[in-house]
Amino acid sequence: MKLIINHSSMQPIYEQIVEQIKGKIMQGELKEDTALPSVRSLAKELKVSALTVKKAYDALTEEGFIITIHGKGSFVAFANQNVMLEEKRKEVETDLEMAIRKGSKKTVQRFYVGLFSSSEGGMYYWIDRSQRSREEYNL
Repeated sequence: MKLIINHSSMQPIYEQIVEQIKGKIMQGELKEDTALPSVRSLAKELKVSALTVKKAYDALTEEGFIITIHGKGSFVAFANQNVMLEEKRKEVETDLEMAIRKGSKKTVQRFYVGLFSSSEGGMYYWIDRSQRSREEYNL
C-alpha cells in the first residue's frame, strides 16, 4: 500500500496513516472487504514501529472504516456512504473551528459556509462565534 509519511511533520505518524487510509477508502481506491497489509508488513514498508501501525488500525476500527479479525487480518468495512458523509462534515467543522480559533478579535465574528447538496439548492450555515449558535437556512 502506498502511503507517504512525513517524519518532520508535527502530525503524529499514526494520524498520517489514518488520514491516508481513510482518504483511500472515501475516494474508492480501497473497496469493501479489501485486505489491508498486516501490521508488521506495513510497519516494515513504512519503516515505522509496529505499535504505530497498530494504533492507526485501532483508530480506523473505532471509527468504523476497517474491521480486524484476529488471525485473519484487517479489512475495509462496508463503505457506507452515510459514514463517509459524516466524516466529511466533521472535517469541515474541525477546519472551521480551527479558523475561528486563529481569528483575532478585530476580525469578523461571523463565518459563512455554503454546503451545496445539488445545483438546485443547498444549505448555508451561519455560525456566530460570539453566541456559539448555528442557524440553518435552506435555499
